[in-house]
Amino acid sequence: MSALLAKVLARQDVRAKFAPYAAIPLRLIVGYGFLAHAVAKWHKGPAAFAAILRAIGVPSPQLMAWLTISTEFLAGIAILIGAFVSLVSIPAIILLAVAVFTVHLPYGFTSIKLLSFSEGRARFGPPGYECNLLYIACVLALMLIGPSPWSVDNYRFRAPLSRVPGPKESGGMN
Repeated sequence: MSALLAKVLARQDVRAKFAPYAAIPLRLIVGYGFLAHAVAKWHKGPAAFAAILRAIGVPSPQLMAWLTISTEFLAGIAILIGAFVSLVSIPAIILLAVAVFTVHLPYGFTSIKLLSFSEGRARFGPPGYECNLLYIACVLALMLIGPSPWSVDNYRFRAPLSRVPGPKESGGMN
């Protein structure tokens, strides 16, 4: 029985030791995802994305195209490096929610809709809102978890290093 208890305690110790690092893969994948979406829109051209926004009835499509690309790009980099995550999470979640209601909702929940498979290639239908909800959940989790090791926010929120008093402050002679 004591060997089993030792294994359980050892496992809990390992979990406690590595728990602060659990958000890092999440942060890297979510940040990269936002960045990849921004870069894809940028490469096709903001005007092409604005035309899509105009077609679905978004007001001021040119402005909204630039705002969307900028938000995805800045949120992607910020989340990727763990900088100002709580701040960039708000516009990122708004962007995802707008995409759910303006684009993905009519296609249902699932993001993968296999329509056919021919010539060694799969053909998929339009994606639902599943991925958007997953991104929202991940962003909320990152906000709630707080700064992780190897993040800018972790360094920003650290307590300042204690300063060694100089000769005048320590009561020493000049």
